[in-house]
Amino acid sequence: MVIFGLLFWFSVLFILYVYIGYPFFLTVLARLKRRPDTYPLFTPKVTLVIAAYNEEKAIASKIENTLALDFPKKNLQILVAADGSDDRTVEIVRTFSAHGVELSYQPERRGKMAAIDSAMTLVRNEIVLFSDANNLYNKDALLELVKPFFDSNVGGVSGSKNILESRDSLSKADGMYWRYESYIKMQETRLSSCTSAPGEILAIRRSLYRSLPPWIINDDFFIALNILRQGYRLVYAPAACSFEYSSLTEEDEDIRRSRIVAGRYQAMAISAELLPWRNPLLVWQIVSHKFMRPFVPLAMISAFFLNILALIWAPLSPQNKLLELAWPYNAFFFVSQVIFYLVAWFGSNFKKSGRVAKLLYIPAFLVNSNLSALRGLLSFFTGKQTSLWQRARRRGETVD
Repeated sequence: MVIFGLLFWFSVLFILYVYIGYPFFLTVLARLKRRPDTYPLFTPKVTLVIAAYNEEKAIASKIENTLALDFPKKNLQILVAADGSDDRTVEIVRTFSAHGVELSYQPERRGKMAAIDSAMTLVRNEIVLFSDANNLYNKDALLELVKPFFDSNVGGVSGSKNILESRDSLSKADGMYWRYESYIKMQETRLSSCTSAPGEILAIRRSLYRSLPPWIINDDFFIALNILRQGYRLVYAPAACSFEYSSLTEEDEDIRRSRIVAGRYQAMAISAELLPWRNPLLVWQIVSHKFMRPFVPLAMISAFFLNILALIWAPLSPQNKLLELAWPYNAFFFVSQVIFYLVAWFGSNFKKSGRVAKLLYIPAFLVNSNLSALRGLLSFFTGKQTSLWQRARRRGETVD
């Protein structure tokens, strides 16, 4: 039947647009729109808020890394927002009080947004940098991150997220993904604004912060959208680098990604209140980059089963064999999909290191990411995903 072929190609084009088409059109428009911005040295007063929940293994290294940043100490307030930690996190933070490190502690665990809201009452400076406890900055990250605030139209600045690669395929694929994201953010910034920012290296103007409901899942995404909705730019500073290890196992990565996607569906559900409707170009960016991607797994499933139906009910007298997915194209694309998923399965189970393992894991990473997206969709609609974040185990952590 003709309809199977048409729906198949719609699903394929949807996937291609999300991963290739949007970056392509974005790049073309960015080249026509503006030159990359440059900013002079600028050192405003900054408060660095470190969100921490049971981070006794990482918090000391994080604070030491922060104290070593190349930035005027008189202009930097370091504030740890400890949310209901029941390990030694609070005790360790207090040992740094002589270095000016401050603590905002709520004994009851109420979630990251509640911890940040509580800490914001103690913020004294005009720029607020949100960070996590399990990531480290390069020495001049803060200097690079605050430069764009010299422009009064800039309301927020995102640094780059970098994965400390080990020899395993998961960390290598994760690193490739964030380099891909980095390219997109550079083009978005050149065109107008970024559409999101990693919560571990996001700086905003204190005056633009809006308290969010405690049930919000992806706090960083909502903070970023609030900046854009108020008419300010959110720009990307790739020289401000945050480094962290990838998730310890694929199961840990699945939990992390499922949570992110559940939060993305939550944002879509209330998008009428969040999107900057006065800027259609920016709405197109947000929808293309952030709202369409969670639907890719549904398009992948659709393409596979529509291909099967096109094999069973192949058009008898097709006018266009390729468009209607008639023989031999129905067989070719079906075999291609089967091979792709077999390679993905093999890549997930091929535990050796090396170039072959890395190549095999690329389709595995793509498939596993989209499986996580499906779980995120399920957890959102069943209400199982809460705003309380589950600490992800990371490679490189010290094990007691």
